[in-house]
Amino acid sequence: MIHPTAIIDSSAEIDTNVTIGPFVIIEADVCIGSGTTIGPYTTIDQYVTIGENCQIFQYASIGAAPQDLKFHGEKTYLTIGRGSIIREFVTINRGTEFGGGITEVGEENYLMAYTHIAHDCKTGKQVILANNSTLAGHIIIGDNVTVGGLVAIHQFVQIGDFAYIGGKSAVVKDIPPYVIAAGDRATLHGLNNVGLKRHKFSKSTLQELKKTYRIFFRIGLTVKQASERVKAEVEQIPEVKNFINFIINSNRGVTR
Repeated sequence: MIHPTAIIDSSAEIDTNVTIGPFVIIEADVCIGSGTTIGPYTTIDQYVTIGENCQIFQYASIGAAPQDLKFHGEKTYLTIGRGSIIREFVTINRGTEFGGGITEVGEENYLMAYTHIAHDCKTGKQVILANNSTLAGHIIIGDNVTVGGLVAIHQFVQIGDFAYIGGKSAVVKDIPPYVIAAGDRATLHGLNNVGLKRHKFSKSTLQELKKTYRIFFRIGLTVKQASERVKAEVEQIPEVKNFINFIINSNRGVTR
């Protein structure tokens, strides 16, 4: 199902079960999986791989060269995981050689209108980026993260699993997993209780995470002191270990 006005390079690998709308441009070395639909006026640049059953709406720009002065035309890549939804006017750039050469959008992401994902970013599974959210370069976002509308995230920031970032926030430091962050500049506002309950976290898990959060952020301890106390006082379930390891391994420093 390819509209006759679409322009497609002969080297593109497109499954027979793909729908391509009017005035779409698909460049060389593109691979598109079965069940995917490409809306009108979308441009898909070189070295892009799109998984199965994705929906790309009209006027999206997928895989354009990175907006980075260090980029000089080298061969870099973009991959989009299966089942992702990319709405109108979304822009996603390929990677840079400096950043590892690839931008990765995970499976079942929902990127709302005007979202921008810059070079060398990586998103996990089932990430939601609301309208006009902007990711600078080299950002890593974990699984099941929700980013509100008009959020700007500084380059090299990491966002932990199941975090929620409120709308119109400016994020300049790492956001730990399982928390809510909001504001300019973003600060923490406790656990993401609603999101964690929706994802069926048990009551006992929520209790252990609440203890961990309190020790790290409510009683004025250093990271080293807090991590030692959590290891001594809180049950070391996987979620607690993930919380500790994220904070200990943060390079930019953690939002408080």
